[in-house]
Amino acid sequence: MNVAQRVPGKRVDGDELARRLEALSRFLRVADPYLPDSDLVAAHTLVERAGNRLSLSLDHTVVALAGSTGSGKSSLFNALARFKLSQVGVRRPTTGTAHACVWGPLEPANRLLDWVGVLPRQRFVRESALDGDDEAALRGLVLLDLPDFDSVERSHQLEVDRLLGLVDQIVWVVDPQKYGDRVLHRAYLSQFSAHSGVTIVVLNQADRLTPGDTEVVLGDLTRLLEEDGLTGTPVIASSAKQPGMLRELRSALESTVANRQAALRRLSADLDAVAEQLGGTIGPPAAEDEVDRATVRQLCDALAESAGVPGVADATAGAYRHRAAAATGWPLVRGLRRLRPDPLRRLHLEPVKTDAVSTDVVPRTSVPEADAAQKSAVGLSVRAVAARAAAPLPEVWAPALNTAARSRAADLPDALDRAVAQTDLGMERSPFWWRVAGILQWVLLATATAGLAWLVLGYVLTALGLPEFDDPQVGAVPLPTLLLLGGILGGLLLWLLLRPVIEAGARRARRRAEKRLRAAVTDVGRGYVVAPVREVLNAYAQAREALAVVRAE
Repeated sequence: MNVAQRVPGKRVDGDELARRLEALSRFLRVADPYLPDSDLVAAHTLVERAGNRLSLSLDHTVVALAGSTGSGKSSLFNALARFKLSQVGVRRPTTGTAHACVWGPLEPANRLLDWVGVLPRQRFVRESALDGDDEAALRGLVLLDLPDFDSVERSHQLEVDRLLGLVDQIVWVVDPQKYGDRVLHRAYLSQFSAHSGVTIVVLNQADRLTPGDTEVVLGDLTRLLEEDGLTGTPVIASSAKQPGMLRELRSALESTVANRQAALRRLSADLDAVAEQLGGTIGPPAAEDEVDRATVRQLCDALAESAGVPGVADATAGAYRHRAAAATGWPLVRGLRRLRPDPLRRLHLEPVKTDAVSTDVVPRTSVPEADAAQKSAVGLSVRAVAARAAAPLPEVWAPALNTAARSRAADLPDALDRAVAQTDLGMERSPFWWRVAGILQWVLLATATAGLAWLVLGYVLTALGLPEFDDPQVGAVPLPTLLLLGGILGGLLLWLLLRPVIEAGARRARRRAEKRLRAAVTDVGRGYVVAPVREVLNAYAQAREALAVVRAE
């Protein structure tokens, strides 16, 4: 139920009011870190004031007489009390501090008056044994005579504003000459449009008007109040000089005291006003996954470039070729291959050892630092995440989302480097076929060596004049020559046949490494950019739920 739908005279349930106040406190807890303080001042003030008021006597009803200079509110105050308690005079301003008149014992109301801020010397007790039961209907009433809201003394105006925020009910006292005063309607009455249930407007000095004029003025005053949003507010004609013209006002006060609802209605109206003010901070519900995949993909692409993922993937492919050549190449040139640096080890990317003891210390890599263009792309992607999350929300949440998205930006370079260093690139174990090809190369080398040794031995025997071996023939080719040439040509042919296989393996290794690196970079992006943004979105969802309870929807 919104403010416009709430019935002014409807009873306020204390438990329901407590539930709404708790919901407002919950709203403040979740929204405080993200919304501007200026948007939450009224809500914080209400929570504190409501807690104080509900902890004090609810058997007393604090009613304030408020009005402009010369409206006769002090005279009305004295007439209701039937004693001259507040000074009345032609000198303005007459009332400088609030006066209080308590119907019933003063002691139970003292704590309430201390909280309101009425000085002890300005507190009066109306009811006594001499009254009998004449004043019993007002027992529990605490009537305040406030300073003039249009006083030339600035301190008086501030005191009025302070007290109007504390009292349970307000009786606005106007006179036939100034009932349409612009300051009264714009600065005060229209600001209390949610408080029609705890507002009474009294046309004082009505004894100066004829009955017909009184009806005309009351009708015009009612029209002005409706324009102020105070539809249904009681409008009473009264006069401090004619006791008979006080009956309707006194009856309204007696009804207020008897109901013991003014304090609860005032707080309920304050909750309505605060809920309406906070309504601008809450809009449609945020989707469960407000940061969509396309935005996250854009962020991860930028982070991957910044982290040097393409370069590391190329290094992985180069390392595959380097290690495959060292394992399957011709044994006589393998040593030369080992003189060239391993591309991954050159970047300080050692294979991940799964059986190693866990440690929090991760050595930095030698991956080149991101250039200006890559850093700019990351910044744009981070802002895109915040903008995408803020799109359906009220604008007031945009700064919080931007701040959240950039909250860990300074840690991103180290986090990305650590993610790259800890990623298993799949290069720890060599393929089985590498060992098979390596063994075959050694067998072919041994064959060539045997053929060479056989030929050398034949030349030595010939040189020494010793009997020669009869070399077996394979067709027209001697066996030693066949072994030598076959071993050499077989090793070279095997290497040529393996090169396309190695190249295909290098491409697979690159794709595998890039996929794993991107997954690691995506985790960094989600943890350092998306997660803080989602914390704000979760807070927004909780604040939205809490505000719905405050609104009693």
